[in-house]
Amino acid sequence: MTMYAKPIPKINEDSRPFWGGCKVHELRFQKCNQCGHVRWPPAIICPECHGKDTVWITAAGHGRVYTYVVYHIAYHPGFKGELPYVVAVVELHEGPRIFTNIIGCSTEEVYCDMAVEVVWDDVTTELTLPKFRPVK
Repeated sequence: MTMYAKPIPKINEDSRPFWGGCKVHELRFQKCNQCGHVRWPPAIICPECHGKDTVWITAAGHGRVYTYVVYHIAYHPGFKGELPYVVAVVELHEGPRIFTNIIGCSTEEVYCDMAVEVVWDDVTTELTLPKFRPVK
């Protein structure tokens, strides 16, 4: 695998289970055992009920584009060869919203509420990024 020339996420103890799941192609999120709220990013307390009892669940990887932007300027040199590209917030069926890229279609085809599914980009031997494509 070639050297990855783009910024990478900073993995910490809170997000380690999420990124570990991505490595094995699973979207993992915290779920509150008190109220059932599924959340991202992970936190020590539930933002809905303030409960501290959580479990990690695996999401199905399907959702809808909540909002998006098409980048025509590379604000980091690693993205120059991909212009234009889409950065989106995808709302998963389980509830959390995740910041990601929409791939597998032209930038003109992307729209809010578009049904999407997760695809995996193994960018290094240590890091896999979840990206999304339109549901066929």
